[in-house]
Amino acid sequence: MVKYDFDLITIGAGSGGVRAARMAAGGHGKRVAIVENLRTGGTCVMRGCVPKKLLVYSAHFGHDFEDSAGYGWMQGEPVFNWPILIANKNAELERLESVYHRLLRNAGVTEIAGTGRLADAHTVEVDGKSLTTETILIATGGWPTMPQIPGIEHVITSNEALDLDALPKHIVIVGGGYIAVEFAGIFNALGTEVHEIIRADMILRGFDEDIRESLRDEMTAKQIKFHSGTKVERIEKTNQGFTVNLNASEAIATELVMYATGRTPNSRGIGLGEVGAEIDDKGAVVVDAYSRTTVDNIYAIGDVTDRMNLTPVAIEEAMAFVNTVYGGEPTAMDYVNVPSAVFSQPPVGTVGLTEDQARERGAIDVYMSNFRPMKYTLSGRDESSMMKIIVDRASDRVLGCHMVGVDAPEIIQGISIALKAGATKAQFDATVGIHPTAAEEFVTTHKKLPDDD
Repeated sequence: MVKYDFDLITIGAGSGGVRAARMAAGGHGKRVAIVENLRTGGTCVMRGCVPKKLLVYSAHFGHDFEDSAGYGWMQGEPVFNWPILIANKNAELERLESVYHRLLRNAGVTEIAGTGRLADAHTVEVDGKSLTTETILIATGGWPTMPQIPGIEHVITSNEALDLDALPKHIVIVGGGYIAVEFAGIFNALGTEVHEIIRADMILRGFDEDIRESLRDEMTAKQIKFHSGTKVERIEKTNQGFTVNLNASEAIATELVMYATGRTPNSRGIGLGEVGAEIDDKGAVVVDAYSRTTVDNIYAIGDVTDRMNLTPVAIEEAMAFVNTVYGGEPTAMDYVNVPSAVFSQPPVGTVGLTEDQARERGAIDVYMSNFRPMKYTLSGRDESSMMKIIVDRASDRVLGCHMVGVDAPEIIQGISIALKAGATKAQFDATVGIHPTAAEEFVTTHKKLPDDD
């Protein structure tokens, strides 16, 4: 029998890679090594959703200070300190990274710092050292995509935006996806003038159209300036900052330029193609329903596969991998009715089919509610919430729920359980709402929109 150094080597110590390594070692007694060339915790914990959410919390305090006056709180003018926020954020990331190291150590996982590359189907080279293994798991995530245009060397990505030395007075954000939208909301709420450049006509491609329009309108009301249907041709450095030249013969002078135009699977340069693992034209590692690549003993999970790029999905894919390979229970990831959120201002929560997706399947009924959150009745803040329910007409099953407004992600998390269980609109209607809350609108909205079928 062939003797390997390890039973499993995982390349990439993000949320998915760490979970797979821990469960294989601690749960099944396997000899596991994990290789990482940056910080343990990966994109989500170190460069993405966690630090970004901390900045979102900070941005909200500006609104909260303003709103508190309507509730009788009298105070002086608040002063925001960006360096304190960044220092405290960094301290929290260091704490989280130490937690990840402890979890891996306690599970018996060998941590290896360096860049992993496949020498063959059973050998991983890390900075010149060869390690053999029975199984390999690729969990290398993704990386920001940058276009090749003049002046691109002057821009930052979301990675650098989290560690700026100072808060800019003016920023141009290029992109219309969730990362661009979230950072536009953060900088705007902290007092930065924000211009957002999008090639399409609308933000958040792939989301429900009413969600997209509602959020765009709310962001516009907050003085975020959208430049739609255009693209950047070149970026020029000036004495005051930069000039962003658009193809619509428009130029924007700005202090900082940030690109958030998507992420590319981190699959190049690690030897996958050389050992026979297929990579598609977008750089995604091709896998089957069980996360197996075209090489039998090599698997891949998370953003590097470009299936559904969400941290909780990567973690579930990791658990499915462990169950399949070590648990004797072949497990395919279920991607149906996975909830997601955009931590914009106001935030978005969504689960299930959009209206357009549902109409492609058959006749539907649509219910919608627009209202001013109770929180803002005394403060006077001009911000609305929108909720939308999409129902299959024949079966009465709820196919999708979408929301823009205060606490949307928290509310949708609970709603997603109902959709996962196959709840009907009648069951929504039979559920007693908690009053007064925004969430009760999902069980008290009975008026259908006019039928467009």
